[in-house]
Amino acid sequence: MKAAERTLIVIPTFNEADNLKRLTAEIARALPDADQLVVDDASADGTGNLADQLARDEPRLKVLHRPRKLGLGSAYVSGFRWGLERGYQRFFEMDADFSHDPSYLPAFCAELDAGADVVVGSRNVPGGAVRGWGPLRHAISRGGSLYSRMMLGVPVRDLTTGFKAYTRRALEAIELEQVRSNGYAFQVETTFRAQRAGLRVVEVPILFVDRRAGKSKMTLRDIFEAVVRVPVMRVNSSRRRGQR
Repeated sequence: MKAAERTLIVIPTFNEADNLKRLTAEIARALPDADQLVVDDASADGTGNLADQLARDEPRLKVLHRPRKLGLGSAYVSGFRWGLERGYQRFFEMDADFSHDPSYLPAFCAELDAGADVVVGSRNVPGGAVRGWGPLRHAISRGGSLYSRMMLGVPVRDLTTGFKAYTRRALEAIELEQVRSNGYAFQVETTFRAQRAGLRVVEVPILFVDRRAGKSKMTLRDIFEAVVRVPVMRVNSSRRRGQR
């Protein structure tokens, strides 16, 4: 990682007390020069309080408290804005449930060093895989990526992954204030906006392992939002091109 590139890892949490301490420690081992920002949506299990306790002993750990559960995409936008206001140059997003292995973080940094604007942790390229899912969850994930790719004309093979890295330039080009998706469609929209802006998007193969503790946060509402939002993204993009 380039010494001058201040890095922020944004970690949304909602009832992740069982995972947080170990996760933040493993991230620190993988990228010791990066800061971590926990964005907690008023977790009922004390995740926010635990984050505050950990932050008192670790100056690189920051905590952003929100008043209630406001959505995954909203949490990332809040975290990214927090970092942009404080001058960070590189941003990561990852889940708090160990589905995203911190050991991949240096590989993401290597791609940013090589000139990538956005790095996508991909389950759908050679070397990528998923462990611990049943047939239905596989079908939802792969079907969602294929549907989004066909509708939007984006070559990225894993559009629904939530393990990603961005340069500051990329987040500014994506125009976070214009992003309307708040569930898992947020991942599709940010990558689509990056591609549309002419940014370099690179996929890095990852092994995605189903969460070790806690319950999945995916809901039928998230799936419905993704189905509806993708064609809206396409229409809005076509309109903007027609206005140029």
